[in-house]
Amino acid sequence: MDIYISIDDTDNLESTGSGELADFLRHELQDNGLVSWSSSIARHQLLEHTSIAYTSHNSSMCFQAAIAEHSLAAVIEYSQSFLKRRSAVGSDPGLCVAVENDGLDRARIIEFGLAVKQSVVTKSLAYALARETGVHLSEHGGTGDGIIGALAAIGLYLSGSDGRIRGWLQLGENRQSAMVKDLCSHAEVDGVVDAHGSMLAADARVEFNGEKIKTVRSNHLRVIPVARDEAGPVWKILTKAEVKCF
Repeated sequence: MDIYISIDDTDNLESTGSGELADFLRHELQDNGLVSWSSSIARHQLLEHTSIAYTSHNSSMCFQAAIAEHSLAAVIEYSQSFLKRRSAVGSDPGLCVAVENDGLDRARIIEFGLAVKQSVVTKSLAYALARETGVHLSEHGGTGDGIIGALAAIGLYLSGSDGRIRGWLQLGENRQSAMVKDLCSHAEVDGVVDAHGSMLAADARVEFNGEKIKTVRSNHLRVIPVARDEAGPVWKILTKAEVKCF
């Protein structure tokens, strides 16, 4: 069966970031035979507010995984132990695990995730929603405020159109161009989309705006976001700064 695993608030300014820690967790679960497959990690940007404690950016991590039905408890237990071992001093780590099935109240969890992007939300509200929807939610140090972002990350992942995929792709040189069909030949690229989320045609030409490309989640796919070049018909891949809107 498929599950979603998310973590939040696991780092400090000197430690390994939460994105890298999520990647370590993903690989350890696979190496220990608890997970047979896992997706790329999505980084979901949450509200930055003076009343919210975060390290550098208030973002949380989520990935999807395939497990045997009898392995759910073991996956949760391993993930909890991992956070206790690997989370940084002074962090407030939270873990959320949700099972993909007909009983998953996607609408309410997505609504929660969207709310956390826009407003300050309490732990009590997060715990109440987790109880009512049957989602695992647990804190593993400090204030435990990371449970809020962890639950929000699963909601935003479920929405299908939020989050930047961890890591960068290098598919060409700055100012070079390529056809969409060639970009989509890469195993980690499902499409190229404009500002409205519409897929570009396979024969559309895209210009590189720097050497590194960030993919984002749109309609449950990993896509390269682009914008029209005002000087001509060429589409340009968004820069590192521009892609932060996702």
